[in-house]
Amino acid sequence: MADRTEPQSAPPRTGTGSASPEDTYLERRSLRRGSAGPLLLTGLGVAYVVSGDFSGWNNGLAHGGFGGLAIAAVLMGLMYTCLVFALAELASVLPTAGGGYGFARRALGTWGGFLTGTAILIEYVLAPAAISIFIGDYVESLGLFGLHSGWPVYLACFVLFIGIHLWGVGEALRFSLVVTAVAVAALLVFALAAFSDFHVDALDDIPVRPHAFGASSWLPFGLLGIWAAFPFGMWFFLGVEGVPLAAEETRDPARVLPRAMAAAMGVLLLLALVTFTAATGARGSAAIRSVGDPLVQALQPHGTPTAVSRIVNYAGLAGLVASFFSLIFAGSRQLFALSRAGYLPRFLSLTSRRKAPYLGLLVPGALGFALAAATGDGARMLNVAVFGATISYALMALSHLVLRRREPGLHRPYRTPGGMVTSSVALVLACAALVATFLVDKDAALIALGVYAVALLYFACYSRHRLVAAAPEEEFAALAAAEAELDRG
Repeated sequence: MADRTEPQSAPPRTGTGSASPEDTYLERRSLRRGSAGPLLLTGLGVAYVVSGDFSGWNNGLAHGGFGGLAIAAVLMGLMYTCLVFALAELASVLPTAGGGYGFARRALGTWGGFLTGTAILIEYVLAPAAISIFIGDYVESLGLFGLHSGWPVYLACFVLFIGIHLWGVGEALRFSLVVTAVAVAALLVFALAAFSDFHVDALDDIPVRPHAFGASSWLPFGLLGIWAAFPFGMWFFLGVEGVPLAAEETRDPARVLPRAMAAAMGVLLLLALVTFTAATGARGSAAIRSVGDPLVQALQPHGTPTAVSRIVNYAGLAGLVASFFSLIFAGSRQLFALSRAGYLPRFLSLTSRRKAPYLGLLVPGALGFALAAATGDGARMLNVAVFGATISYALMALSHLVLRRREPGLHRPYRTPGGMVTSSVALVLACAALVATFLVDKDAALIALGVYAVALLYFACYSRHRLVAAAPEEEFAALAAAEAELDRG
């Protein structure tokens, strides 16, 4: 239920002249509108995810086998498809940079908004840190410039790609589109080469675990293996839900966002199908279940590099760069929106002359670099990011259900196919994926909960009393409260 009891403060008086304090406050925190069209947004949605096609998903074979990971990927694909359709409706109603935070703010009140926004931030701050480590590993394995994986490579990633974002959102999204196109083309080349050496009997070659309930050659770890493979099935789609964060920089967002999100999801479903099937059928599930470069290994069964495997290896680096670059964008916009509304320190939402949230880029970037350099544990950080993501999915799906039930007359330029049934499926599967993270990496889940606890303490003791009523997401929620008050009167 929307929270109408929390006190909200007006923005500080930061300007002089005829402009109101609210106008001046928001003017210093504005993004460049109209920079993104349907092609750039579709590319952004694919870029968030494409690195997951090159590696990471294959670890699910060690938890569920081919059949377990296949079922998990299908269920996670269903979850993301349902979630994307639900978010497309919410984004058409409230096209602001707040994304999931804004949706939950109207549906679940200030606490719900903060819980959702914080979960999204955990995902989009930790994931780039993890990917910078993976980029370092790729640079070293490819022998590029004689570099070794370590903090200089991580620092170069953050400095170079944050610099492009500071240049401008249009330039950043065009760069992302080009790199993503290279990665997608390489995946299609890989699939053609791998399917030419496809063997059905290679799919289920993992030994069956004795006494596992429901175990078979297709489910070597039993039925529980399906559930344990959920987080790895998510790797084919993790991040696509971030497209609405570009709403304030989109031309005609109510019309463009739903189309771009649906198109991106369609591309990702196709890539997941061909990549997963081709890789396991070419080399065998047992051989690629724990390697860092499953697609490359699938193309060189005797360890001898080929022309195609070299292309795929370099393209894997392109995929990592595309995801790293786009996730930085998503994290900066979520931080920008939460800061602009007062949930986080307000200075973090200031924008430059080129309308880039420079502190929203630099502060998470510095934090991500520090985590990467200090830990070097990309897998653990990515598991923490997955935990945060599943919490946000459940809350965003719940927000769709609440708004459909409580405000059926709300103007919706786009309506979710299947309505509440669709978002209910997303909610159930998101909760199942959340629990599954404890099966894979309990420590990562506990770390995420610890970060959550600190953030909630800050909100409870400080920022909830200093919210900015003029922020778009807060205004939207206040309008709903006023309308409800009139209805009761």
